[in-house]
Amino acid sequence: MITGIKRDHQRFKQIVKGKIKQNLKKYMTQGEIIGRQGKDYVRIPVHQIDLPHFRFGQRQSGGVGSGDGQPGTSLGQEGEQNGQKAGSSEGEHTLDVEVTLQELAEMLAQELELPRIQPKGQGSLSSQKNKYTGIHNVGPNSLRHLKRTYREALKRQIISGLYDPKNPVIVPIKRDFRFRTWKNIQKPQNNALIVYMMDVSGSMGDEQKEIVRTESFWIDTWIRSNYKDIDIRYIIHDAAAREVDENTFYHTRESGGTLISSAYKLCLDLISKEYPIDEWNIYVFHFSDGDNWSAEDTKLCVDLLKADLVPKCNLFCYGQVESRYGSGQFIKDLMENFQEEGRLVTSKIENKEAIYRSLKEFLGKGK
Repeated sequence: MITGIKRDHQRFKQIVKGKIKQNLKKYMTQGEIIGRQGKDYVRIPVHQIDLPHFRFGQRQSGGVGSGDGQPGTSLGQEGEQNGQKAGSSEGEHTLDVEVTLQELAEMLAQELELPRIQPKGQGSLSSQKNKYTGIHNVGPNSLRHLKRTYREALKRQIISGLYDPKNPVIVPIKRDFRFRTWKNIQKPQNNALIVYMMDVSGSMGDEQKEIVRTESFWIDTWIRSNYKDIDIRYIIHDAAAREVDENTFYHTRESGGTLISSAYKLCLDLISKEYPIDEWNIYVFHFSDGDNWSAEDTKLCVDLLKADLVPKCNLFCYGQVESRYGSGQFIKDLMENFQEEGRLVTSKIENKEAIYRSLKEFLGKGK
């Protein structure tokens, strides 16, 4: 039974979630909630939500209609009391609200109108499922097997001579009861792999990396909501590429040039060796400022994408993060060569405000 207090608390939680939905676009462009992420939830600072409460005035301070008054007289307390002046600005009211990542993903889907992802293949991840495999003479009434129970009752009555074909009344007794039995089996689940690649050459600064970090958080949140579990791999590159951990991915900065094909070769090698495409749903996200070493290397990238990478992926996304030092040419080359390819998606990310649009461009395909 739900008490009045629990009902009020649930209603307040719904109000808070409504406030989060209302301001979700603002949260999507800020990186502050990433540091508040737990395993299954995230803490979101929600402003200007006050719990309703009674406020009492000073005793013996008079009330409405007491004493003489003049037009324009203030009805509140004196503006200056005990040498302190009343403030003229509002106080900051912040409430940290815990929201599960699943709830956050649902809000994201509603805000961006995202279609559900349609997984492919069956993988090695599994969940337990009960399967009825036999019959036993003991068990709960909810698992009683009626057909087998009446069969046992009929056999008993025939053997004992109690069965009358002219008046076939079958009445089971306790020893006739039969019950279904079951065992736990492993049911395969779809696997998902996310590969993040990022240009860490000198033209990619801290601001660009923060944009990538924020957008990656929301990508993770959405893809996790569609799969039981995921693998995440990180690749950084300048003139050469290497696989790194998450912390190194977001905090490394090199001063060399940019050779994008080095990252694509490493990504392809990783997928080919460890992630069979008939068992894994593969999502690749590459972020760069669009400044590649040469037109020859760009041609090599296009060939790698057409022949191997894109056919192996559910989705290959290229996000071009604007930098004052980058040429921005690479996205133009991709758009020119992949106009009809639905699994390759490009997006320009000029600043944090563009993350909202970029997420919809990347995730709105339902791949």
